[in-house]
Amino acid sequence: MKKIFKILALAFIVIQFFQIDKTNPPVDENQDFLKIHNPSPELAAKIKASCYDCHSNESSYPWYTNIQPVGWWVKNHIEEGKHHLNFSEFGTYSAKRQSHKMEECYELIEEDEMPLKSYTIAHKDAILDDATKEQLIAYFKEMESKLKE
Repeated sequence: MKKIFKILALAFIVIQFFQIDKTNPPVDENQDFLKIHNPSPELAAKIKASCYDCHSNESSYPWYTNIQPVGWWVKNHIEEGKHHLNFSEFGTYSAKRQSHKMEECYELIEEDEMPLKSYTIAHKDAILDDATKEQLIAYFKEMESKLKE
């Protein structure tokens, strides 16, 4: 049992040398969703708090991402999130794709799939109360309609 513990402890120490890259790509404000669509300051703040860490080029990495394998897990979530929707690059999407992304936004909020529960545990400001959910859903539906025109 001691040998297994020693091996696990050594493996844990070794993986600490394999840190994640926390560099964010540059942000072109002219392509950013919030700049393009200019929601109210309250909605913009909630979208930033609830979505931008995983769905933009403005990800922030908390202290615990320095501990592996937690950092790897967080980095994977961020990369996956940006793959599905990157608010920083929203202006580069076709109108059809933008409209579809708005539909996905409100559907995922309606289904309580976003923001992820694992994210809101550590980021209380990302939690959406019912009133905010309704506002965001209405806003994303409005954006979807405008983009379809």
